[in-house]
Amino acid sequence: MEVYTPANNLTRTAVLICPGGGYHTLAMDHEGEQIARWLAGRGVTGIVLKYRVAPYAYPVPMLDEERAMRLARSHAEEWGFDEDRVGVWGFSAGGHLASFLLAHFAEPLPEVAGYTPDAIDALPVRPAFGVLAYPVISMKAGLTHQGSLHGLLGEHPDPALVQDLSDELQVKADSPSVFLFSTTDDAAVPVMNSVKFYEAYVEKRIPVEMHLFDHGQHGSGLAGTKPGTAAWPQLLQSWLQRNGWMSNE
Repeated sequence: MEVYTPANNLTRTAVLICPGGGYHTLAMDHEGEQIARWLAGRGVTGIVLKYRVAPYAYPVPMLDEERAMRLARSHAEEWGFDEDRVGVWGFSAGGHLASFLLAHFAEPLPEVAGYTPDAIDALPVRPAFGVLAYPVISMKAGLTHQGSLHGLLGEHPDPALVQDLSDELQVKADSPSVFLFSTTDDAAVPVMNSVKFYEAYVEKRIPVEMHLFDHGQHGSGLAGTKPGTAAWPQLLQSWLQRNGWMSNE
């Protein structure tokens, strides 16, 4: 975990950032450090998570994410935010990891041999809100990103886990609100991952905002000056400000 603290966090908000990489690697720069700096520059604490990837498989990345959320809350006063104001932001496969927390926050994960829980493990893992950028959501054939599926569940995944980790099927009535961004012609992760998650939120009447652009390369991060998708960080900033997670000042 790398913590980027703003000069003045007026809203007392923090965001746990999950870079993408297909559960095989981590895009720590444009989906990690750059994101934390963007948040800190706008008065929000950014916490970049370096979670374990292949050869580690489920449930290890999820255990890392939940531990990170609990650690962040345990250090909230020290790091300058409120423990009940920690969101999660994920990109690509990191978006799947973030969507897992949005949908499975109340469900215990399998235990790992050799780990002894401590007092921090009693803290909640439900995020205050979520941001998903060109996310992998589903593990279902025809919808998932094969590299992410194999990185998380192996070459021959258990059908029960495929079902359980298809997060468009697991949204709860009390899942946190979410902001989604993707591109229609994403050649790596089908845009229907975002659409299905959006539909699940609408069905349960949970606040959700989605922006789809007609064209854009997968893995664009904050998109820089790329036509079209360069607008998405400002749309996100507006959403965060309207919901009180980021200051207008």
